[in-house]
Amino acid sequence: MTTNFTQLTICLLAGIIAIVLLTVRLKLHAFFALVIACLIVGIGVQMSFIEIVSTMKDGFGNIMKSLGFIIVLGTTLGVLLEHTGCTKVMAGYILKIVGERNAAIAMSLTGFIVGMPIFCDSAFIVLNGINKSVAKRANISLAVTTTSLATSLLTIHCLIPPHPGASSAASIIDVDFGKLILTGIITALPAIFISNWWAQNASKKIEKIIVDEEITDASVHHPPSVIKAFLPVIVPILLIALKSFLSLEKSTTKWMNIISITGIPEIALAIGVLLAFNCGNNWKKDTISKQLQESVEKAGSILVIIGAGGAFGALLAATKIGEQFSSILPLNSLGILFPFLVTFVLKTAQGSSTVAIITAASIIQPLLIPLGLDTDTGKLLCVLSMGAGSMMISHANDAYFWVITKFAGLNMKTMLKVYSVATIWMGLITLLMIYLLSFIL
Repeated sequence: MTTNFTQLTICLLAGIIAIVLLTVRLKLHAFFALVIACLIVGIGVQMSFIEIVSTMKDGFGNIMKSLGFIIVLGTTLGVLLEHTGCTKVMAGYILKIVGERNAAIAMSLTGFIVGMPIFCDSAFIVLNGINKSVAKRANISLAVTTTSLATSLLTIHCLIPPHPGASSAASIIDVDFGKLILTGIITALPAIFISNWWAQNASKKIEKIIVDEEITDASVHHPPSVIKAFLPVIVPILLIALKSFLSLEKSTTKWMNIISITGIPEIALAIGVLLAFNCGNNWKKDTISKQLQESVEKAGSILVIIGAGGAFGALLAATKIGEQFSSILPLNSLGILFPFLVTFVLKTAQGSSTVAIITAASIIQPLLIPLGLDTDTGKLLCVLSMGAGSMMISHANDAYFWVITKFAGLNMKTMLKVYSVATIWMGLITLLMIYLLSFIL
């Protein structure tokens, strides 16, 4: 297989355009769009069908080996936290601590914590009742609390495992999960506060949106205690982070061995699942079966997209895209800006943050050396940069945009002026934060 830079660039652009058109215009599932993109690129660079299929299978299998259990267990944890009422207990506690005067901040913090184990669209639906109730009691515009909640959930979704985009990028680029979680949390905070600031200021220029009726929360009959509700979220994060940083020590004590085992992401998430089960009351066989079935079904849809993304990445690597691009483009001068721009364009064009970051990671992985991002720190900053790009711009082609619009009851004009612009602020401030981290790490 011999191919020149122009031919490879045309094939890559054709593959990306195919992903965008198939997912946006034809509403085709992202799995099939990515598979078709693989075929377009593979045929375009004159790979044989046997080589294309073999490369795709290897890429699909490798990403499943890295992320299969993590995605299933992470999804299960999120489903159980919803079912047991843990999410509403956490939200209520945060509101009590922060106070109704700081309702917007309370919703931002709620999204920040609750969003760690739960996907942003599911979390928003679960917390929407609380969101409306808070807006009513605090007598502030629903646009403020809604944007504060929605953007904080989106920030966590784009930056931190076990969310599929961040997890896939970490696996493809080879970044330690524990370090990504901790630096992701630090990087996310400025974005959350800037979106909160924008929500409060932008909402002053539009008509105040008031909740007409008091919204009551449909919570479980016997909600868990605050400590029980928080443990399934906090414990896995601490275990993964401890393993990541304490593994730098040479000690082989009994406690270090325990941490090295429990800090494996799959084990840590399994512990979180057990703690979430402990939050429920009177579990019945049918109920457990239903919750686990729902978890596996949700995870399955995500896994096939991730697998197809891995296949696309493997196929791009087989074309030796890194060597071609490094010989023509001044990639070294772009650094972490390049992953951000690639992901930003993909996100804005086709709407899905997950598809954008998976596709971008597949493109960037062969370019790490020419970009000067082949060190452990460089790879970490690269994944964070893609996470920042995948935040913006959320607009009418984003399914999450419509989840917010539908459940919060905001009109299109308000959503575009407040929420969509907030995602731009989030992406830019996160990129700035990543540049600052590059001087520290």
